[in-house]
Amino acid sequence: MAGQQRIALFIDGANLYATTKSLGFDVDYRKLLKEFQGRGMLMRAFYYTALVEDQEYSSIRPLVDWLDYNGYRVVTKPTKEFVDSAGRRKVKGNMDIELAIDALELAPFIDHMVLFSGDGDFRSLVEAVQRRGVKVTVVSTVATQPPMIADELRRQADEFVDLTYLLNKIGRDMNDRNDMPRVVEDQPTGSGKSEKGKSSKQTASPNLERRYGIRQESSVKEDLYDL
Repeated sequence: MAGQQRIALFIDGANLYATTKSLGFDVDYRKLLKEFQGRGMLMRAFYYTALVEDQEYSSIRPLVDWLDYNGYRVVTKPTKEFVDSAGRRKVKGNMDIELAIDALELAPFIDHMVLFSGDGDFRSLVEAVQRRGVKVTVVSTVATQPPMIADELRRQADEFVDLTYLLNKIGRDMNDRNDMPRVVEDQPTGSGKSEKGKSSKQTASPNLERRYGIRQESSVKEDLYDL
């Protein structure tokens, strides 16, 4: 619709999972999508996570598959295993670069970026996107001890939204019977670090459209969002 802001969501899956786990609730990704569809023209909704590919069963895989068929653009890569100096086995799966590249490429075609992460490494990305005239909202929490959002990221954002304020809107009701899988184990921990108005717009090229296209209109029926 004319006059609506164009929004894109960028969800750091491991970070969001750690944050909601610390707050004691699960995200209902149907509700999350519907919430931001009501705030403007939702152009894209990205979800980033690393996958442990040599596991016989991964608790995150059913959720990833569900998201991919229900309006989200899922970006994954395999984790890497290494042994640290103390001889301990570590698993690394950092998605920061993938998220940053997508955000910078999409910036000319959106008005509002919503980043679900508290990782301070994204401060420079937020600043770069802001220089392109895009408003940036960061979603995390300061309700935990220590806070899940890095102070430098919170300061850089145009707006900070605490996840506790969204709990009633996007939190999953465990009494609801729906087909969205629930993760019952930790996701890959990313890098292993502790979690702490444009006057004119370009027209997206066919290549960008193919790369970032969400199959929402063809694959998702409106009644899927009715819980």
